[in-house]
Amino acid sequence: MNARTPETADTPSVSRRTFGARLALTAVVAATLGLAACGDAGTGSADSAGGNPALAVEHPLGDITLGDPNAPVTLVEYASFTCGHCAAFHTVNLPPLKEKYIETGKVFYIFREYPLDPVATAASMLTRCVSPDRYLQFADVLFARQQQWAFSEDPRAALEAIARQGGISSGQFEACMTDQAVLDGLREVQRHAQEDLQVQATPTIFVGTEKINGNLPWPALEEIITNQLPG
Repeated sequence: MNARTPETADTPSVSRRTFGARLALTAVVAATLGLAACGDAGTGSADSAGGNPALAVEHPLGDITLGDPNAPVTLVEYASFTCGHCAAFHTVNLPPLKEKYIETGKVFYIFREYPLDPVATAASMLTRCVSPDRYLQFADVLFARQQQWAFSEDPRAALEAIARQGGISSGQFEACMTDQAVLDGLREVQRHAQEDLQVQATPTIFVGTEKINGNLPWPALEEIITNQLPG
């Protein structure tokens, strides 16, 4: 499988039936190959001499974060809202990560959008419409309900329904879907990730100095985190 660049300009007019079928096929192929990432996972490791390389450039829209910025380890996740392995990370790995490491001040968590397709781009733009203190909460809702909207015949209508439940009106939803500044910001984040960090799949996770291509079982991820902690 090859990594895909988001077809962001076409977000409002995507053929939803075709897109849902393509996403489902991608998930089946990934499962068959035993992959833990969406897209082309590739290989690679972070530059251990320079700390977490994902922190070299600030997010133009502002990072979505959780925890203490002064924590000894920073974990940066690049994710696509239509990626099943990203949904698994958020539903399986993120809860113990929060409880054991983020809430205890050991890990600072940063979520960055890396949309693999127009539907994921629309979801990323929608997330940026809620208040900043609700960004991550809304992202978790989208991942938890991924099967209900990303794989539906009309993902855009399904996203709008979720938006209404979150207090976003139809007019606000349309404004979100056509916000050029947000779209440009998302594109810039992905460009930097692709060109400078060699991010080719989702999730790609940077834990301190280590780069992880794909989602790991919690015990394996926890071992990497503890190895990065001082002492």
